[in-house]
Amino acid sequence: MDKISTIILASSLIIIMLGMGLTLIIDDFKRIVVYPKAIIVGLVNQLIFLPLIGFSIAIIFPMKPEIAIGIMILAACPGGPTSNLIAHLAKGDTALSVTLTALSSFITILTIPFIVNFSLLHFQKEGQIIKLDVVDTIVRIFVIIIIPVSIGMIIRKYKEAFALKMERPVRIASAFVLALVIAGIVIKERENFVSYFQQAGWLALLLNVTTMIVGYLTARLFKITDKQALSISIESGIQNGTLAIMIAVVLLGSTAFAITPAIYSLIMFATGGVVIFLGLHRSKL
Repeated sequence: MDKISTIILASSLIIIMLGMGLTLIIDDFKRIVVYPKAIIVGLVNQLIFLPLIGFSIAIIFPMKPEIAIGIMILAACPGGPTSNLIAHLAKGDTALSVTLTALSSFITILTIPFIVNFSLLHFQKEGQIIKLDVVDTIVRIFVIIIIPVSIGMIIRKYKEAFALKMERPVRIASAFVLALVIAGIVIKERENFVSYFQQAGWLALLLNVTTMIVGYLTARLFKITDKQALSISIESGIQNGTLAIMIAVVLLGSTAFAITPAIYSLIMFATGGVVIFLGLHRSKL
């Protein structure tokens, strides 16, 4: 991956995380005291069940190692700003969704290197093994995620009108850049893309749908309200695809590992649309 592509990808993620920061306030982090059960169930789904489901899919179904690793990279990532938008449009608990996204984004800085390294060791062939440097990875993700989010929160605190005004343009810009990144990956892997898509497409869909169903059912099992259960479901299944692509391309230097996250980033908008439809239908009952 050339330096220009790397810079574009890192910049796109910084823009996305800055945009997320513009939507956050300190009270978002205080909600763990207000409804701890919903927060705990949501985080358990994201941090434990999601990687376990991803690993189960990767070992049960036959697939190329790069597809399996792509699934695990996705499963290691937190929710993204898209999940907050879907939760809002589906009439879920938007505040809970935002809180879970923020908390998981901070926590996964520490968990991502270990989950990704485990998958690299497990799925790569002997002699081809590459690994993430744990400390370097934590520092890089911190710079690309936490610093932009913190800057966005500071802007929101002191320039609220400006922050609210910039939310939509930043969201549009981040979606545009993500589209360019996905197009670049498709072009780079054009010789293998059709076979990758045939294999990775339905597996990415399976990961997405399964984690959303498990998220909803576990929330209801613990008698969490339907509105909050919907948000937990969305947070469990809608991941930060841009971060997954960045890990694959920038940190691991492999566009092949990025194929599954790229396909997933397209699929989640379709499944997100279905969730919005179901959420709106439920709210009218």
